[in-house]
Amino acid sequence: MKTTVISVLGTQKDAHGGTGPARWDTWRPTIGLVQQDDLPIDELHLIFSSQHTPLAERVKADVRKVSPETKVVFDVIELKNPWDFEEVYEKFYDYSKLPCFHQERTRYYIHISTGSHVEQICLFLLAESHHLRAKLIQTTPKEGHVRHSNDPKGTHTVIDLDLSRYDKLAKRFETERQNDLSFLKRGIDTHNAAFNKLIETIERVAVRSSDPILLTGPTGAGKSQLAKQIYLLKKQSGKVKGAFVAVNCATLGGELAKSALFGHRKGSYSGAGADHAGFLKEADGGIIFLDEIGELPMEAQTMLLKAIEEKTYRPLGADKDERSDFQLICGTNRDLRGNGAFRSDLLARIDLWSFRLPGLADRREDIEPNLDYELLRYSERTGKHVSFNKEARARFLAFALDPSTAWPGNFRDLNAMVVRMATLSDGGRITADLVDEEISRAQEAAPSCARPQTDAPSLDLSPLLGAGYETRYDAIDLVQLAYVVSVCRRSETMSAAAKRLYAVSRLAKKSSNDSDRLSKYLARFGLKFRQLHDGLTG
Repeated sequence: MKTTVISVLGTQKDAHGGTGPARWDTWRPTIGLVQQDDLPIDELHLIFSSQHTPLAERVKADVRKVSPETKVVFDVIELKNPWDFEEVYEKFYDYSKLPCFHQERTRYYIHISTGSHVEQICLFLLAESHHLRAKLIQTTPKEGHVRHSNDPKGTHTVIDLDLSRYDKLAKRFETERQNDLSFLKRGIDTHNAAFNKLIETIERVAVRSSDPILLTGPTGAGKSQLAKQIYLLKKQSGKVKGAFVAVNCATLGGELAKSALFGHRKGSYSGAGADHAGFLKEADGGIIFLDEIGELPMEAQTMLLKAIEEKTYRPLGADKDERSDFQLICGTNRDLRGNGAFRSDLLARIDLWSFRLPGLADRREDIEPNLDYELLRYSERTGKHVSFNKEARARFLAFALDPSTAWPGNFRDLNAMVVRMATLSDGGRITADLVDEEISRAQEAAPSCARPQTDAPSLDLSPLLGAGYETRYDAIDLVQLAYVVSVCRRSETMSAAAKRLYAVSRLAKKSSNDSDRLSKYLARFGLKFRQLHDGLTG
């Protein structure tokens, strides 16, 4: 294995001691580097400007005396100003592309004890970005020695930028990332694999990008809450400094939308009795969340597109543009594609990062932790501690987890149910009677969503059971199987599907292994869960 070191000539430190004998009693970084007993160097690339060629020749001769096995290669890089970051990085970047720095069976190091601070930083960045696949090496004089010493070799330290090698750092970064993920989920322990993966992606985008984010999904899926958590995460990491401004575009119409978002000048229209800055100006340096952006009037969409792309806009009645450096998060429960009421160019601009939030019915395994969260919110808001008794909790979860409970209002429905039951509870305990009353209320409000469906699911089972399967099985068995298949295809794992299908008996502790029950049920028809799940995904 060959060892190659890249080093900038130290125009001052490497010149210590001049040309006389005193130079051998003086610590010089480059000469000390090649004398390290445990770091034999085969090739030393010395970077310098042509004006320092005499010093480079002297250093090369001294290297030959103390380390004759080290080949010194001159790499002349002309720098007008070694403190100009743009110039240094551009030339060092081109230098890093040389084939000699990308050889097999070669161990590379970058010496960062010489050169200007800008040169050192640029070499560090090229190593950190893997343009130069090298470890950093730093040489220093021994303690208490700067010039004259009986040991001019000094010492060296190798710095490996692969952070995965540093357990404490890796654990710290992973802990911080997990904290960020929990923060985006409002501290709720989420069990849905797809939602966890979605949040992980959103976390990476939130801390790395300032481009617009589009949150889609049904009403009540938590778009507003997530937008606020994204803002708080970005603020605590120093990505934004301004305010969070939330606007429901469904409440804006006509001139009101333009005035509310972009502001107006006094007298710009009837009723404009004073200047108004507008929401975009209020969000300068922060984040503006435009919920139900599909409801924004067309003319306001045009103005918003310009504001996103140029960070400038013109308030109503103004004679010059205003500037606002805002970040944008949008929310909608509508499909904006092919929608004649929404500009396609605006959609293209806000759709770079688009995330669809699943409804509560698609995250039933998260109902229980969210139930606890809603109880905690109620207690914090009212100062009254409320909890379910054992029977009431089991009964409510059986209803909530039943696949026939559709949750059309999603988390808003769950919140409303908890608030009603908690408010009516005596002594801070929600009883089974209160749960039964709340379930009845839900069934009366949405009977088709809250009661079991009697019609068979429309599903062709022939790809699974073969042609003529109707003559081999009773109709009642096929109705049940079609429903089981549909649940399996919507579930990430067999365990998740089993929890949905056996929710009541699981809560009543009548089942010890739901996945095994489901596996045996499918085996009656010659089916396996993975077969059904993979069939859905392609």
